[in-house]
Amino acid sequence: MLPAQIEVNIDKIAVRQYIEKRLDEEIRETLWLIDLDKMAELTCMSKRWLEDVITCDVRMRAIEIKKNRKRWWPYRQAFEVISEITNSW
Repeated sequence: MLPAQIEVNIDKIAVRQYIEKRLDEEIRETLWLIDLDKMAELTCMSKRWLEDVITCDVRMRAIEIKKNRKRWWPYRQAFEVISEITNSW
């Protein structure tokens, strides 16, 4: 009896996208603070939109951490607040 040959086609792009998605999920679990740049990247919203709509909200201002002119937000709290804001649209 001859051994069977199995051919597996791998979509390298799909595999790469899956790995990047999983890495992003893992990174999010370890984030403590985010700045406006990271917030824009994670939400796929422009920095201007975030400034005009999200960060000016009193709930975001309440969790904002400032040092000189730099601003950060605790990641988990910011995620929850952004979810509340966007769910009300």
